[in-house]
Amino acid sequence: MAAAPVWSVDPRTGKQREQVAVEATAEEVDEAVHAAHAARGALADRAVRAAFLRSAADLLDGARDQLVEAADAETALGPVRLTGELARTCYQLRAFADLVDEGSFLGVVIDHPDPSATPPVPDLRRYKLPLGVVAVYAASNFPFAFSVPGGDTASALAAGCPVVVKAHPDHPATSELVAVVLRRAAAAHGIPEGVLGLVHGFDAGVDLVRHPLVTAAGFTGSVRGGRALFDAAAARPVPIPFHGELGSLNPVVVTEAAAAERAEEIGAGLAGSMTLGVGQFCVKPGLVLAPEGAAGDRLLKSLTAAVSDTEAGVLLDHRMRDNFVAGVRERGELPDVDAPVTPGAGSEHTVAPGYLTVPAARLAAEGVHDLLLEECFGPVTVVARYTDAAEITAVLSRLPGNLTATVQLSSDEAAGEGAAAGLLAELTPLAGRVLVNGWPTGVAVAPAQHHGGPYPATTSTSTSVGGTAVERWLRPVAYQSTPEALLPPELRDANPLGLPRRFNGRLEH
Repeated sequence: MAAAPVWSVDPRTGKQREQVAVEATAEEVDEAVHAAHAARGALADRAVRAAFLRSAADLLDGARDQLVEAADAETALGPVRLTGELARTCYQLRAFADLVDEGSFLGVVIDHPDPSATPPVPDLRRYKLPLGVVAVYAASNFPFAFSVPGGDTASALAAGCPVVVKAHPDHPATSELVAVVLRRAAAAHGIPEGVLGLVHGFDAGVDLVRHPLVTAAGFTGSVRGGRALFDAAAARPVPIPFHGELGSLNPVVVTEAAAAERAEEIGAGLAGSMTLGVGQFCVKPGLVLAPEGAAGDRLLKSLTAAVSDTEAGVLLDHRMRDNFVAGVRERGELPDVDAPVTPGAGSEHTVAPGYLTVPAARLAAEGVHDLLLEECFGPVTVVARYTDAAEITAVLSRLPGNLTATVQLSSDEAAGEGAAAGLLAELTPLAGRVLVNGWPTGVAVAPAQHHGGPYPATTSTSTSVGGTAVERWLRPVAYQSTPEALLPPELRDANPLGLPRRFNGRLEH
């Protein structure tokens, strides 16, 4: 049976542009994984790893025009957005290179013997080792930052783990071009090109997570697809960690005082956040709790004006467009749901942004409105109008895990007055990132960042953005009573590599 071709498709027209590759067979997946496995030793030197990551960033920068043009043709995200995303991706690669140079991610701890302790402590030395080959499943909505050169790949390589990427079918040509650039960067430092494998096809993705030499996986995508792969990873004879980002509603609570103080500003900010990137951000605010009454009405008036002025846009593919149109139609037909600005189909290939409203009391009880508590991918949000704090609590208590949760406060509430602290306490268990007087779209690449959350936002407690993302691909090992001459350099008393560490209970930098 001939392998199925992989085509680049223009989402603006739905037409095939060019054949890019063919779907990988089980044998080809096996070859890619074995090649990655064989490249592990070339990543052992941290200086080489850091130089590789910096070269990758430099070469991606140098190929910017070609890469942005290819990505725009496949995603319709636009040159401005894609140029910024590629710059973010390059920054992320360089940030991980700095992390590798610094070395604190190794978690070196040395404890000399203490016979007076109860029980006695032997000589113990602990640090972290790379797991091995990592499978990365590229995202549809970020052809650079969460795909072949994205955070999962960059953090895995920083940890010393080779990577095999399952390309997303929405941007296969971009994936191929980026893979060539990364392999050039590897070759420049004597690293085998197999350190970065690339496969296409649904079956290839399943074969990849089941491969016995794959030691961990990173995924960004739908709840349905991610859960299937998560279950496959757990069902293996040797289960592996599966770090999946699956779905998020990203609730926003607008207090009555905040609406009274700056309703127009909040309405315009919400419109900008929910329509950014045609609503295709994983942290798009999908549910907003806003007060009933005059202040809430002013907020909705501002939101209506801003959303109405937002042009229809193209989603990443026609399947997503069909799902969006069907999803907003189904939600709009529920009892007591209104559409001040009707979301749905635009032209043949576009979608129009909009928003729905519903009494918060409808969401507080289990029933036909549960659909409104599920993510709808695209430029739409649901505004639930509440009458009191009890309704806010009732709705929040029904929400699943999220990447973000946001509260809009008045200036007095932000200064610590009123029930603001209690509201933050209600939101914190729901999300991995809690925002005050901001909007969740835009995920800064920073050491303190956490991009993750309770299930179904993610399948683990880890982050996929920021320096600590590297921890997903490492495992700790402790050496006990091991002669100094046999210890890895990282664990020797003299600290020949100059690593940050905890030595006999004291932090050393």
